[in-house]
Amino acid sequence: MSAPKLEVVERGVSAGEETPFSRRHIGPGASEIAEMLAALGLGSLDALVAETVPGSIALKRELDLPSARSERVALADLRRMAERNRVCRSYIGMGYYDCVTPPVILRNVLENPGWYTQYTPYQAEIAQGRLEALLNFQTMVADLTGLPLANASLLDEATAAAEAMAMCRALARGGKTFLVDRDCHPQTIAVVRTRAAAIGVEVRVDDAEQADLAPGAAFGVLVQYPGSSGALRDWSALAERARGVGCRLVMATDLLALTLLRPPGELGADVAVGSAQRFGVPMGFGGPHAAFMATREEFRRQLPGRIVGVSRDAEGRRALRLALQTREQHIRRDKATSNICTAQVLLAVMASMYAVYHGPSGLRRIALRVHRLTRALAAALEGAGRELAPGPWFDTLRIRLDGDEQAELLRAAAERGVNLRAHPGGDVGVSLDETTSLEDVAGLAELLMPAGRSAAAPALEPVAPPEAFARKSDYLTHPVFGAYHSEHEMLRYLHRLQARDLSLTTSMIPLGSCTMKLNATAEMIPVTWPELGGLHPYAPPEQTSGYRELFSDLEGWLGEITGFAAVSLQPNAGSQGELAGLLAIRAYHESRGEARDVCLIPVSAHGTNAASAVMAGLRVVSVACDTRGNVDLQDLRARADAHRASLAALMVTYPSTHGVFEAGIRELCGIVHEAGGQVYLDGANMNAQVGLTRPGDFGADVCHLNLHKTFCIPHGGGGPGMGPIAVAAHLAPFLPGHPLEEPQPGRVGAIAAAPWGSPSILPISWVYVAMMGGEGLRRASQVAILNANYMAKRLSGEYRVLYTGDRGRVAHEFIVDCRPFKESGIEVEDVAKRLIDYGFHAPTMSFPVAGTLMVEPTESESKAELDRFCDAMLSIREEIRAVEQGRLAAADSPLKHAPHTAGAVTAEAWDRRYTRQQAAFPTPWTREHKFWPAVARIDNAYGDRNLFCVCPPLEELAGES
Repeated sequence: MSAPKLEVVERGVSAGEETPFSRRHIGPGASEIAEMLAALGLGSLDALVAETVPGSIALKRELDLPSARSERVALADLRRMAERNRVCRSYIGMGYYDCVTPPVILRNVLENPGWYTQYTPYQAEIAQGRLEALLNFQTMVADLTGLPLANASLLDEATAAAEAMAMCRALARGGKTFLVDRDCHPQTIAVVRTRAAAIGVEVRVDDAEQADLAPGAAFGVLVQYPGSSGALRDWSALAERARGVGCRLVMATDLLALTLLRPPGELGADVAVGSAQRFGVPMGFGGPHAAFMATREEFRRQLPGRIVGVSRDAEGRRALRLALQTREQHIRRDKATSNICTAQVLLAVMASMYAVYHGPSGLRRIALRVHRLTRALAAALEGAGRELAPGPWFDTLRIRLDGDEQAELLRAAAERGVNLRAHPGGDVGVSLDETTSLEDVAGLAELLMPAGRSAAAPALEPVAPPEAFARKSDYLTHPVFGAYHSEHEMLRYLHRLQARDLSLTTSMIPLGSCTMKLNATAEMIPVTWPELGGLHPYAPPEQTSGYRELFSDLEGWLGEITGFAAVSLQPNAGSQGELAGLLAIRAYHESRGEARDVCLIPVSAHGTNAASAVMAGLRVVSVACDTRGNVDLQDLRARADAHRASLAALMVTYPSTHGVFEAGIRELCGIVHEAGGQVYLDGANMNAQVGLTRPGDFGADVCHLNLHKTFCIPHGGGGPGMGPIAVAAHLAPFLPGHPLEEPQPGRVGAIAAAPWGSPSILPISWVYVAMMGGEGLRRASQVAILNANYMAKRLSGEYRVLYTGDRGRVAHEFIVDCRPFKESGIEVEDVAKRLIDYGFHAPTMSFPVAGTLMVEPTESESKAELDRFCDAMLSIREEIRAVEQGRLAAADSPLKHAPHTAGAVTAEAWDRRYTRQQAAFPTPWTREHKFWPAVARIDNAYGDRNLFCVCPPLEELAGES
């Protein structure tokens, strides 16, 4: 059959015209597209879409977006926009500090696709480098907080505090009141209030030292150490009182301060939370940053987020993996107490490497210098007659002012390019950081002097931490924190770890529902511009006009793409977008005087859906799927009727988690609306819809968008992500509010600590949309669908493709059924691990159907890469057939021993029933470029039975060597 002529023809490039970016982003060229269409028996991409997307929801026009810009033009436009931001010296504090990112970490982690294009380490054998960096992070947090168990990062300090509240409530098996000390950061209080209100918890803000803690008065207490105003307080007496009445103490804290101060664990805290931002991660107008949580060993089953644990591999060597996954939301669903789905892995890696690079003495030296500068400023101000709020302090002072002095002082500071914190009541705050110099302190002293007064120039004097708070215990004693203080050694360490991880720089990562597409270099470049990274999240509006223009553009573009009236960029993960959307729905019903609290969720839904619904205060009711994987509309109608008086929402993923554009989506929306509910569309699969259909047009009311999937923010090894929500006009009044502003009546409160979530990565999506334009985005969706259908066609002769649409087509992903091989002793995990030997990351395993692989190629992969993966799968099928036909026992098959390490293949003894060549070099391309797994197959059960979540002790390392 001859290749058909395409209806969509690529534009020619005349002399001097730049190649359209879409041609760089979309992997297959015109000839490859033609070949794949021919294999499907089709003449055009439009014909394929017509057989895939129901005609009743097809978008009949082009997206109303600006014309596509070249990489050069887009970056120039964004540079002009960024230059409208004014980067001032910010002494605002409140958990955000300027810092120095060591260039070796900046270039070799943050700007390195070998780190930022990795996926979540679910296939641990090919994620050992990143897992080691995260284990370092956990060790760093555990050591500094004085609590033995830490997770592998959370989203931001405020949401970490809210997670701690939920954890305390779970430990108490209920409870109605959570006490928050009034000297906690205001954004933390705001987010805790939002999350508490949804689950019926009262937040009482008071002086925690003086508050009533009678039995049953509160299930948990949150305090800040050092306080938001700067004061240090000894919380040990409160911890003892709380313990006596079964109440848990949560301490929000500062890692740099803890190099000098007694840690929370020694003061009696049950949980410590905070942000690792000042460990080398730019402020970025609010994020992304790695938050942390640490707790006691006995609470390990309740600790939210991911935990890296130490286990062993099939060869008996130490190996790392994600531990205790059965407690995570994707498994526990509506029984979960957290909906956290992503961490902030890339930022946690940076923070951990900052600690590795500086070591304990280097961190202490930085902290001591900050403290000395603070004491010097305090002495200068007090010497000139200024009254300071009582200390002792670490890095933050609160200066008492009279009358309307605050406004005049803030104006004078702004004229000097300085931002101070404006406290309610008229005081100002000053927080110093790693970048502060003695000259800066002199300038601050001059600025803050009372009118007509002067003082001697500040001087650095030898000082020690306040004796009552001085830390006596050691920290960061593991050799990893003492071995890499020269740049040369640090560089080698980073690259050694990077080599143990498979990323998009290695090969295709075909994970269904995860969309591991190209993260173009041009999109990533602006992330490290100081005009975007150097802003404090609470800088005055007149300093952030460039960011606000970017937000306006992106909100407008996302609204047009989804068909919705309003967009909030605040949710800083898909899970937080789900929560924000459901809270908006709930607030909408309440504004109409309706107490609706039932959320219908198909059994095939993402695990976060049910968890988010419970966190929003909703009751989950499951809806069945039919034999073709579609939502069972008859069962949906019955459930909607049964809960008509209380139906709040239905959560549905579209295209479905089974990889199909369900033809009944309009009817589905109609059933829910007729029963008085709202339709929440999980936008995880939005990348198959852009330019082809719009959720707002076919009946959805709200949709969250995974910018780290559809809109090219990279996965970063498990984070950062962004999950903004788009809503219909009637839900717009209920979008999340600003964390520092008084909540408006009926409006959902703050979801994240920063008003726009993680703003410094939003330029990635802005550049992507700007460079693709409407036509490019539509073509990307078409080619994503083409690539998936081509691969499904190639594999369907040897594997069963589980679900297709009415006309036999899949959407942008498809499910391969590996369950029949179980009869011969071959499990789906064996196929996943064997793919590593072929140089590939496995597709999504056992979701949404156990025993299957969900494959998503994305539009960025070329036909050659698609064929390479299909060839690997077909070769593995032959290996399975050898077992099925009795030519090789399952236990003797390379599938059971996969993945094969270099050590195993080069060992003197080889007693396997297959050759070393078949083990390690099963295809021609593995001989040209071989990715070696760092460890053999990992024993997951052993790791959970022998939970160990910090860097291994010296004796174990010595034994390995």
